[in-house]
Amino acid sequence: MADISIYNPDSLGAPLGQYMHVTRVKASEFLFLAGMLSADRDGNIIGELDFDAQCVQVFTNINAALEAEGANWSNVVQFTTYLVGSQWIPQFMAYRLREFPGMFPDGRYPPNTLLIVDRLVKEPFLVEVQTIAAL
Repeated sequence: MADISIYNPDSLGAPLGQYMHVTRVKASEFLFLAGMLSADRDGNIIGELDFDAQCVQVFTNINAALEAEGANWSNVVQFTTYLVGSQWIPQFMAYRLREFPGMFPDGRYPPNTLLIVDRLVKEPFLVEVQTIAAL
């Protein structure tokens, strides 16, 4: 079982969103999940031009990958998020505000790096989230 501590050091200011600055981990194994997109298991794009629907599918896919390895949200130690355009930042923050309290009930949200990119692997995708988890 991993020993995971997610926190904000006193030497840093408050995070600018729903994340903590630091994750300290003692674990026997790590899971590195590829960036998840809003595709279902048959490869169909879910939520074309619907950012919120894409977020739902992306985090559904992350959850499925975690569960396949006997893990859950409490094992997540870091996210990297890719958005196609800065116009989606407010909707991404709203999604996290709405959903993260249920996923991370202790309020310790893993560090997240947010990057704005020109496009993802297919034009209709608007968001991709890469995840690292510790077991």
